[in-house]
Amino acid sequence: VSIWQAAAPPQSQGFMLVGTLFIIPFILGYTFWSYYVFRGKVTAEDGYH
Repeated sequence: VSIWQAAAPPQSQGFMLVGTLFIIPFILGYTFWSYYVFRGKVTAEDGYH
Protein backbone atom coordinates (compact mmCIF):
# COMPACT_ATOMS: atom_id res chain seq x y z
CA VAL A 1 0.00 0.00 0.00
CA SER A 2 1.46 3.34 -1.01
CA ILE A 3 1.01 6.59 0.85
CA TRP A 4 -1.26 7.82 -1.95
CA GLN A 5 -3.52 4.78 -1.62
CA ALA A 6 -3.68 5.09 2.16
CA ALA A 7 -4.40 8.84 2.19
CA ALA A 8 -7.87 10.18 2.85
CA PRO A 9 -9.83 11.77 0.00
CA PRO A 10 -8.98 15.41 -0.80
CA GLN A 11 -12.39 16.58 0.45
CA SER A 12 -11.74 15.05 3.88
CA GLN A 13 -8.27 16.54 4.03
CA GLY A 14 -9.65 19.97 3.10
CA PHE A 15 -12.32 19.71 5.78
CA MET A 16 -9.71 18.83 8.40
CA LEU A 17 -7.47 21.68 7.24
CA VAL A 18 -10.25 24.22 7.64
CA GLY A 19 -11.15 22.81 11.06
CA THR A 20 -7.52 22.94 12.13
CA LEU A 21 -7.12 26.52 10.96
CA PHE A 22 -10.06 27.53 13.15
CA ILE A 23 -9.26 25.51 16.29
CA ILE A 24 -5.47 26.02 16.61
CA PRO A 25 -5.75 29.80 17.31
CA PHE A 26 -8.24 29.09 20.10
CA ILE A 27 -5.95 26.48 21.66
CA LEU A 28 -2.95 28.82 21.47
CA GLY A 29 -4.96 31.75 22.82
CA TYR A 30 -6.25 29.74 25.77
CA THR A 31 -2.75 28.44 26.51
CA PHE A 32 -1.24 31.94 26.50
CA TRP A 33 -4.12 33.26 28.60
CA SER A 34 -3.73 30.50 31.20
CA TYR A 35 0.01 31.13 31.44
CA TYR A 36 -0.74 34.84 31.90
CA VAL A 37 -3.31 34.19 34.63
CA PHE A 38 -1.05 31.81 36.57
CA ARG A 39 2.19 33.74 36.15
CA GLY A 40 4.43 34.52 39.10
CA LYS A 41 5.82 32.49 41.93
CA VAL A 42 3.71 30.97 44.65
CA THR A 43 5.12 31.41 48.12
CA ALA A 44 4.84 28.79 50.84
CA GLU A 45 2.19 30.90 52.57
CA ASP A 46 0.10 31.15 49.41
CA GLY A 47 0.48 27.51 48.42
CA TYR A 48 -1.81 25.88 50.97
CA HIS A 49 -4.74 27.18 52.98
